Amino acid sequence: MNVKSIERKGNEVTVVVEIDKELMESGVNKAYMKARKSIQLPGFRKGKAPRKMIEAMYGAHVFYEDGLEEIFPEVYDFAIAKQDFKAIGRPNLTDMQISDDNIVTLTLTTEVYPEVTLGQYKGLEVEKAEVTVSDEQVQAELDRMAQNVASTETVERPAKMGDTANIDFEGFDNGVPFEGGKGDNFDLKLGSGQFVPGFEEQVVGMSAGDEKDIDITFPKNYHKELAGKPVVFHVKLNKVTETIVPEQDDEFAKDVSEFDTLDELKADIRAKALENAKKQADSAFEQAAVDKAAENTTVDMPKALVENELDIQMERFGYQLQMSGYSMEQYAKMMGGDVSTMRNAFRPAAEKQAKISVTLEKIAEVEGLTASEEDIEAELKSLAEQYELDVDKVREMVPMDELTGSIKTRKAIKVIVDSAIPVTPKTEEKAEE
Repeated sequence: MNVKSIERKGNEVTVVVEIDKELMESGVNKAYMKARKSIQLPGFRKGKAPRKMIEAMYGAHVFYEDGLEEIFPEVYDFAIAKQDFKAIGRPNLTDMQISDDNIVTLTLTTEVYPEVTLGQYKGLEVEKAEVTVSDEQVQAELDRMAQNVASTETVERPAKMGDTANIDFEGFDNGVPFEGGKGDNFDLKLGSGQFVPGFEEQVVGMSAGDEKDIDITFPKNYHKELAGKPVVFHVKLNKVTETIVPEQDDEFAKDVSEFDTLDELKADIRAKALENAKKQADSAFEQAAVDKAAENTTVDMPKALVENELDIQMERFGYQLQMSGYSMEQYAKMMGGDVSTMRNAFRPAAEKQAKISVTLEKIAEVEGLTASEEDIEAELKSLAEQYELDVDKVREMVPMDELTGSIKTRKAIKVIVDSAIPVTPKTEEKAEE
């Protein structure tokens, strides 16, 4: 093979390569051997037609396209992979010329990794919030724990906020029942905000056996069939259940924890909340530092990198939806759009992440960061423990370039974060000054 020319314009490279006759012939013959099984010519049994007969009938170059596919890995390795640019994805074949003496010349076009110019990425001033845990936060956790061990009992009195009302209901739009507006034996926690605004407040005061019509208007941001519409719900209250929350004292602490006193439990809640808050603050600081380093980077981002990142984000979101019982199409319809509009909504985040990725790759290159054998083995062991697999199995499953890339990326992040300077966030008063 012979690379005749390489031309780069921005993030696009065009390569013209001449294919050896012998290599092209081997590809064409492989294509013929695969195709002949389904070809039948007059006078020959199916799969037995000679290549020359097929070429005479369908054209001398009938197998060239499939033949090129057979040898493409070799062509790619020679014409693209060994060059001083890094291609993104599979190149496009934009032209194929076959000379009279059957020499094939290909024109391949591919997007390539961009030229990245780093800005400041060390010594960045990054806001980091002071970590505190308020008495209100501790009390909120105590209240949650108390609710978890609360008991219930049916009461013979009018319903009040905080009670659970078991109701039958049916909604009517101009006297006609509407889809999704009916339920039987539904447990409604009054004050939870489960229903349309104004509904729960009108259940308050009802007693078991009471029936009434409740007038409400759906919010304007509700789904379009009912958005902004006034409707009537006919409601029957079956029973009222009161939640009995235990008193928060030393006995309560013994029941819900390993501690003997309420003060000890409070101290433990505060310590754990503080540890969690510190982790969140560290994570936010790290992300802010990386974001700032990427903002300082100058790069003309290739479309292919953004599209690749979009694919990743859409796939991840699709999996989350699937776990919730929805398809991407169903969710998009619920949001008043389609999958295309959803993809566009993810685009800004994908563009940002793509820029972060090339920034971290460039930092790893500039800093001479590598993935040592020890790093690789530690990463494989960590993945094996995470997914409960054998290390050798993980080694087979995970592409080595992805593994080493992940290690170098984390090291690049460490370079940014370790040198970053935490600063106290500006208060609103200071910002106004």
